[in-house]
Amino acid sequence: MAHVEIRGYVPSDRAGLVELFGAAGAGAPGSEVWGHQASLGEVYLTPYLDLEPESAFVAVVDGRLAGYLVGCVDESGFPSEEERTEAVIRKYRLWRRPASRRFFVRAAWDTVLLRVRRQPVAGELADPRWPSHLHIDLLPIGRGNGAADGLMNAWFDRLREVGSPGCYLQTSAENTRAVRFFERIGFVKHGDNPVVPGSRYDGKRMHQQTMVWSS
Repeated sequence: MAHVEIRGYVPSDRAGLVELFGAAGAGAPGSEVWGHQASLGEVYLTPYLDLEPESAFVAVVDGRLAGYLVGCVDESGFPSEEERTEAVIRKYRLWRRPASRRFFVRAAWDTVLLRVRRQPVAGELADPRWPSHLHIDLLPIGRGNGAADGLMNAWFDRLREVGSPGCYLQTSAENTRAVRFFERIGFVKHGDNPVVPGSRYDGKRMHQQTMVWSS
């Protein structure tokens, strides 16, 4: 039986988590995005380690980093996903990378079509009932042994500690495995399933699934 430890993040975890980030989502719906791992990590992982390390938790399975959860308890004071993405586009000159450029052109085209058709576009949730948000990733060795539940319980304890009324997360509606897990631990689906500009899975457009949890 695997030995699972859930603990708070420490700076010495950083390099291992960056490596884990690149491997954990491989093959999942929407995992490819614009195909440049270093910049993706600087949108969805390292800003949380830098700006709110007290809201970061790691799962260690049999002595090996197997997963993490990062979040912010009040996103009104946290750089938005759009701001973080724009920063890495400039930093890494992603428009000069063919694979990344294809994604961003496709995303822009999707956005234009959706607006012409007056259809909603995927985006962050701004609702005072759920001011906190999170990202969670696990390697295969961290699945099916309670590590995901442990990370979520540590996060829920953090929200209660700071008095947050609730949190949200966003995944893809096509990632049914993730949706089922979050429903099992108390999240509920919220809102519609707008298209995520640029994202494809098996050649088809992907849709955002927002889920909320109230304390």
